[in-house]
Amino acid sequence: MLFEVWAPYAQEQVALWLEGTERRMDRDPARPGWWTAEAAAADGTRYGFVLDGGPLRPDPRSRRQPEGPDGPSAVVAPDAHVWRTDDWAGRELAGAVLYELHVGTYTREGTLDAATTHLTELADLGVTHVELMPLCPFPGTHGWGYDGVSPWAVHEPYGGPAALKRFVDAAHGLGLGVVLDVVHNHLGPSGNHLPAYGPYFTDTHHTPWGSAVNLDASGSDEVRAYLTDSALAWLRDYRFDGLRLDAVHALADNRALTFVEELSSAVDRFATDVRRPVFLIAESDRCDPRTTTPREEGGLGLHAQWNDDFHHALHCALTGESQGYYADFARAPLTALAKTMGHVFFHDGTYSSFRGRTHGRPVDRTHTPAHRFLGYAQTHDQIGNRALGDRLSARLSPGLLACAAALVLTSPFTPMLFMGEEWGAGTPWQFFTDHQDPELAEAVRLGRRREFARHGWAADDIPDPQDPATRERSCLDRSERAREPHARLLAWYRELIALRHAEPDLSDPDLESVRVAFDEAARWFVFRRGDLRVAANLGRETATVPLGSGGRVLAGWDGVEPPGEDGLLVLPGESCVVLTDR
Repeated sequence: MLFEVWAPYAQEQVALWLEGTERRMDRDPARPGWWTAEAAAADGTRYGFVLDGGPLRPDPRSRRQPEGPDGPSAVVAPDAHVWRTDDWAGRELAGAVLYELHVGTYTREGTLDAATTHLTELADLGVTHVELMPLCPFPGTHGWGYDGVSPWAVHEPYGGPAALKRFVDAAHGLGLGVVLDVVHNHLGPSGNHLPAYGPYFTDTHHTPWGSAVNLDASGSDEVRAYLTDSALAWLRDYRFDGLRLDAVHALADNRALTFVEELSSAVDRFATDVRRPVFLIAESDRCDPRTTTPREEGGLGLHAQWNDDFHHALHCALTGESQGYYADFARAPLTALAKTMGHVFFHDGTYSSFRGRTHGRPVDRTHTPAHRFLGYAQTHDQIGNRALGDRLSARLSPGLLACAAALVLTSPFTPMLFMGEEWGAGTPWQFFTDHQDPELAEAVRLGRRREFARHGWAADDIPDPQDPATRERSCLDRSERAREPHARLLAWYRELIALRHAEPDLSDPDLESVRVAFDEAARWFVFRRGDLRVAANLGRETATVPLGSGGRVLAGWDGVEPPGEDGLLVLPGESCVVLTDR
């Protein structure tokens, strides 16, 4: 078996450590900085590298870290799993309904195998793709996963590589695509051995996590290849159907050909080779349509992006909150919601008081399909980054939760749900960590409390990220599904998702065809998509909505009656309806 490693910082020698023995590696004359060695090994064989007589370090391209980020790596045989779904043809992003899932809290067990047992629930709900939050190894057992290292490996407490293949295989068997959240903008810090090997990071740029990943300084060709190869490994070895790229706005990169373009090009070539759809979804706060504009038209070529502007407008309309970045949307939330519903971004060259400057640029609605943008009422960020990790269900009535579902699931965007949202889960989803370094653990604990102290929170009110109870509180309670009002809300989500799949108007990619009407004071909101109209009353009082024509009810919350012959729709407080002209 060939072992190889890029270690340009090694001055004299690199040794392959294999099950307790060391053997000298040779420089690769064709590839500067690379070292190679041949050795017999099998699935599970422990190995690592020793640079210039220093400590044992894991392989930067490790497929498995059975003892955690600081332990030796382990060989993973590519043929150890026999796939049952070799005929999987993939699922397009157009027409999709995504479901964001955190393995460590989706079940009490917090493993991939435990999550696999609930995949049938998601298929029955009508979800098309499961989006897994990051799986790379991180310190301890429980965490969000955004401080991972070893971007080829799977967190061992989740079940490691074998469990992930079983999960994807089972999902594909049920017709579910699987998407993975990957983090390229930083690694670690704990368990990050890359700085010992080579210039993986640079002080040319600084980020909230310290030195930036080296995408444009000396040595960046190999670093880009490292990240691109990792992305392709998830798609190839585990047969993922797409990747969600965390915070692409934080990728500091001044090269003419950016890393994001390079990655999207490589993924498109891969999709052509395997003859199935594979896509990249960006998280970006730039409000820049070039993120999803095809490369041949001057864009970055990603296939979709999260649309936080839609979320913020909807959140303000539902809750009335106005702190932080919600301030720009809270002045006239239905106005903001109307703009995002048809124009995608609220900030499209407008002034942002939160940023203190103008922000964004307009989306070309004529040529941009709506499915390139994901719409949602809740995500891990928008819940977990709150002081108490409280969901919408903690402060909204079942009626307003139903309105949120209707506005997301009938919107022009690709809808995404956050786990448990479909039944109005009563459990919070809080920020939790399991750092093994006491100093880092204390820094995270104090930093979290300091952050919210600026907003008037008492330190003792902020959950301790290191307390195991914080993770325990964040685990879903499935017994809620059988109780009211959860059961009714679950049935409503199922009905709306089925409607989205059945009605062609709800998958129409034409942004220009969306028509919106609203009354900011009366709190009603209506939009049309083809022959369908969706009306929501976000106020507590009954509202009379002038539709101008009649219609047949396809789905309604709280016993909504169709409009009368005068075209007036009477909507009870905190209710919604989907109507058809047919």
